[in-house]
Amino acid sequence: MIVCSHSCQWRQLQFRGLRGIHRWCEDKRWPGWDIVVGIEAHAQIKSRKKLFSDAWTSHTNEIPNSSVSGFDAALPGTLPSLNPKCVELAVRTALALNSQVQPRSAFDRKHYFYPDLPAGYQITQRYAPLARGGYLKLPRGGVHVGITQLQLEQDTAKSTFDARRRLSLIDLNRAGSGLMEIVSDPDMRSPEEAGDYVRTLQTLLRAVGSSDGSMELGSLRCDVNVSVNRHGHPLGTRCEIKNLNSVKFMMVAITSEVFRHISLLESGQAVAQETRGFDEDKAQTYRLRSKEDSPDYRYMPDPNLPPLLLSQEYIEKVRNSMPELPEATRARLLSMGLSERDADVLMTIDAGREVGFDGEPGKGAVAYFNSLVRGRDPKIVINWMTHELLGQLTMRKETFINNLVSVEQMGELIDMVQSRKLTVGTSGKMLLRHMVINKSSETPSELAKELGLSALSQDDSLVSQWCLEAIENLPQQAEAVREGNLPVLNKLVGKVMKLSKGRANADNVRTLLLELLRA
Repeated sequence: MIVCSHSCQWRQLQFRGLRGIHRWCEDKRWPGWDIVVGIEAHAQIKSRKKLFSDAWTSHTNEIPNSSVSGFDAALPGTLPSLNPKCVELAVRTALALNSQVQPRSAFDRKHYFYPDLPAGYQITQRYAPLARGGYLKLPRGGVHVGITQLQLEQDTAKSTFDARRRLSLIDLNRAGSGLMEIVSDPDMRSPEEAGDYVRTLQTLLRAVGSSDGSMELGSLRCDVNVSVNRHGHPLGTRCEIKNLNSVKFMMVAITSEVFRHISLLESGQAVAQETRGFDEDKAQTYRLRSKEDSPDYRYMPDPNLPPLLLSQEYIEKVRNSMPELPEATRARLLSMGLSERDADVLMTIDAGREVGFDGEPGKGAVAYFNSLVRGRDPKIVINWMTHELLGQLTMRKETFINNLVSVEQMGELIDMVQSRKLTVGTSGKMLLRHMVINKSSETPSELAKELGLSALSQDDSLVSQWCLEAIENLPQQAEAVREGNLPVLNKLVGKVMKLSKGRANADNVRTLLLELLRA
């Protein structure tokens, strides 16, 4: 019997190849019931330009309707032109998901009439997607969630309601931005497993540079399909929960929907197939509309876009240019002697990294560590990064993205501590705190001189003066040391370190004090 990391026990686990084909999880929250979860993730592609136009992809808080082309606004006579960078980043993602990139894919029009869709249809790839199949391995329990398909599609505009003026406003900045819709198989069996899936997907998207994966900023939005059935019975009716914008709320929404289904079924009622929203304040789902099927959207091939043809040579070129994937990164960190905890911390920090446009490397903790560790002890480097640097940033309520200390500055600081030009206990930490707060191009050695933090040698006259002052100020402790009570020496050393503001070397101070007291 395998114990699950969630609130349940695994009774049986069978594998066919890499994929788990049946997993029964007896969950204490709903005994006797099985839940089935599938997720449609819509990830905004991190490209400078939109999917079918030359308009720039908008940033957060841009002036409304300031980044719009004629095609994005659906002006008559405008035609789409596919952005090849969006295709490359989507192929990267597909390869990272172990999917089969299709040599031929095609674009469809998905019709529905909302104010935030100017053309009355969305260009997508419902029937001939960019990639099919694949899987994503979750870090917990060795679960492999299957991928049904990955397709390219354009984003809609953004609609907001002005309560004061009682007006609905449309911002077209987001209209036409490139999206990847990543459709999972219904392989998840708990809210926690769904949360693991989305977090793992976020990490992968950032690693390959295809998307920020930020649910808070709207660059990753999830629609979740949930069904419930008695164990051993056929699958139940699924309901879709739309536009979930955080992992936490997604897990709460799934839990709420499961209890709703169970309540209906236990009272003899049927579960209607429908699309639902989620009320974060009430922690409950609510009905939006009956669930549409493909005929409701009147899919048709887009007449203005030819099929997308990708050669095997192109696919292999993208594969060879791929950055390191999270699983390989973790294995490499562990091979360097880092503990599992250290590797987890480093990759958790990296999960919030910036992603550059068009797949350019972003500012990440793992990349920072890779540069910093060259020629240095990995364990010393990770201690300074996770305990000292991250500690300073956390104390200031800042993330690693806000780090002002360059790799060169951090490396020199570590080298100065290791060569005893700075004392690790006080001066090194004080200097790092200064560099975190104050952006400066000066080197740590220059800053140490300016701030009076450079370590003093045993021969320095100031150290001798401070030792004599400590003996004079603590006569009882000094006499106890003369009589052989050596543990009391620590109080004298502490006094000297306080007088020197951490600049003196504690071992040197200890030696010098003993010499003076035994003279």
